[in-house]
Amino acid sequence: MPIAAILPYWEFAKKAFAREVTYRFEVFTSVGSLVLRIYLLRCLWTALYAQNAAPLNLPLHAMITYATVALLMSLVLEIDGTRLIREKLREGTIATDLMKPISLPFYFFSDGAGRTLLYGVLVVPTLLCALLLVHIDVPAPRALGVFALSFLIAYCVNFLLNFCMNAIAFWTLETFALQLIVRWVSDLLSGQIIPLTLFPGVVGRLLFALPFAAIYSTPLLIYVGIVSPRQWGTALAVQLLWLAAFSLLAGAIWRAASRRIVVQGG
Repeated sequence: MPIAAILPYWEFAKKAFAREVTYRFEVFTSVGSLVLRIYLLRCLWTALYAQNAAPLNLPLHAMITYATVALLMSLVLEIDGTRLIREKLREGTIATDLMKPISLPFYFFSDGAGRTLLYGVLVVPTLLCALLLVHIDVPAPRALGVFALSFLIAYCVNFLLNFCMNAIAFWTLETFALQLIVRWVSDLLSGQIIPLTLFPGVVGRLLFALPFAAIYSTPLLIYVGIVSPRQWGTALAVQLLWLAAFSLLAGAIWRAASRRIVVQGG
């Protein structure tokens, strides 16, 4: 894509970043809430490990690192720029937006990226506050780089999943309940709260085969070393397969949705 075509979306991202900065109190309360959750999770896992409820391949310090990094990831991954689809459908502005010389899916992505950038910056002070409460292991630079790449793919998979759910609003006008259910399922089955390595046998293999694992579990297991360097290529390939699958699905849904515009409101 030429630079001139990218510039409008860069401006959209900057505008979203500036808009999010204006809600400073909400931002700081999000950070404070996250630090509190990190402390509570440390207490929870410490108590569970004291009762010999520990997974064999994940010692306590690694489990606390896993839980902390998962919460830091959630600061970014829980930002949903595609919720604008629902808002624009309710307001009735989606029809005029489709007439503009821009790609609306890229607009939603850039708006979400701008908001995400602010929370990405806030990961640093949140991490510094968390270090006062917990000890976090840091992997080797190579593993950290692979984790960063895996996290970037996870961000794109998560965006496309949200996009597909919100685009259903073209038919239903509202997707909040559906999205809430999917988020609850994702939080449990993605490895954000409980590592998927804790699930034995067929259940564990099934959970790793679901797309939710590509969002949290794969980057986290790379970070804590459960996914070894020999397995990095396979793990990233699975993530890329889900990214390609959701890209095709999102494209198909958007093409169908663009031909079915229901304007609600005045």
